[in-house]
Amino acid sequence: MAKTKVGALALLLACLPALALPAAAQGYDPYYEDYGPGTESFRDEFGNIVTVDSYGRVIAVERPEERPRGTRRGGAPSGPVVLEGRAGDVPPGVDYGARSNPYDDYDTYGDGPVESQPLPPPGAWDQAGLPDRSTTGSIAPGEGGSAYPPAGPGLEGQTMIESNPAPKVAGPSGKNAKAEIAALQVLLDRAGASPGVIDGRMGGNVDKAVAAYAEMTGRAIDATNAQSLMEELMATGGPAVVSYEITNEDVGGAYVAAIPEDYAHKAMLPAMSYERVTEMLAERFHMDEAYLKEINPGADFTRPGTQIKVMATGDNVTGVQVAKIIADKGREQVRAYDASGRLVAAYPSSIGSTSTPSPSGTVEVARIAFDPNYTYNPKVNFKQGDNDKVLTIPPGPNGPVGTIWIALSKPTYGIHGTPEPSKIGKTNSHGCVRLTNWDATELAKLVKPGVTVEFVD
Repeated sequence: MAKTKVGALALLLACLPALALPAAAQGYDPYYEDYGPGTESFRDEFGNIVTVDSYGRVIAVERPEERPRGTRRGGAPSGPVVLEGRAGDVPPGVDYGARSNPYDDYDTYGDGPVESQPLPPPGAWDQAGLPDRSTTGSIAPGEGGSAYPPAGPGLEGQTMIESNPAPKVAGPSGKNAKAEIAALQVLLDRAGASPGVIDGRMGGNVDKAVAAYAEMTGRAIDATNAQSLMEELMATGGPAVVSYEITNEDVGGAYVAAIPEDYAHKAMLPAMSYERVTEMLAERFHMDEAYLKEINPGADFTRPGTQIKVMATGDNVTGVQVAKIIADKGREQVRAYDASGRLVAAYPSSIGSTSTPSPSGTVEVARIAFDPNYTYNPKVNFKQGDNDKVLTIPPGPNGPVGTIWIALSKPTYGIHGTPEPSKIGKTNSHGCVRLTNWDATELAKLVKPGVTVEFVD
């Protein structure tokens, strides 16, 4: 390995804390050893122990055989718990563009903030993983109206009260509790038991995800055992937190200055796009936007090349076909099962309210719309502001139904995304079933028309 490349990475590692990586992250790094004032060491992925001085210059490189290390189950190193990866570490998988050599120049990440694929030709369901019929890019007039009823009792935004909450989970404690909770949320997300937005906080969404994880795997998670949590992370893709370099594409996206409240003004926009880079990145990495900013203090998200910390949630659930969906109104959770009755995915949701309840009984998936526009008809839907004409609101993640509309056989009802992912599972919706955009996208690719949807109390 060329010494200049080692020095380049070492210098980058030395500079990262000043950019976006707080010094507190060092507490999780098992590769760090103190070789004296102004020096630090780390182990590269080839096993070399690289020691650098305070200026980032390499002063020693030790080979693996000189300093053997023990390992635990899943390749997890013994010693301190590692919830964060080193700078440049990314989990395997196309979503993160993993590289074989960490000393290569940093790659750019071409994956979009919200998955959107072109519709396949007829009969291409198995090849493309998308519905081959009843799939559109729009919501028919009159559909989705129950999501936004006129003003009255039970308005959207009221605190949600679950009648059948999941058992409360004991979480980590101490100064590193928030980082460990975020790591737990990453582990759940990787398994298909979505905790919603990753925000480093315990709560109902984490409780229901832990219960779903136990049903899926037959194993319980001890959220208070950091060592066990670390081992599970290493077995499922590596550290929970990795570094990401903001690209020109990230900064130069088609953003809008603001999303207006009035539907007539929404209809005048070219798209219901993101408003800022942090909003887009938060959705891409399944994070609460405020938490993304919190763990990257001082980071300039508008400058390409800025290194930030993000969550390594891994790939979406694939390779299964959902045969039945349970919309659990008492737990505010959507659970998807295959034909054998095995739970394959679970998502926190906002399902109706007291004043505008969701359907009861069993319905079916009628059709799926990816990146849908939204047709507002005041005579069919509801009265919004002073609008009294039919309006077509363009597609986008900040649209009324987010990036996905899964129409149900009961008119006007559907399962869909949301422009406010941090409210999912925490505040009421108005009849329809809301998921985060990324969870709705994953579910949309696992179902097709005819799948049953059972609403249970």
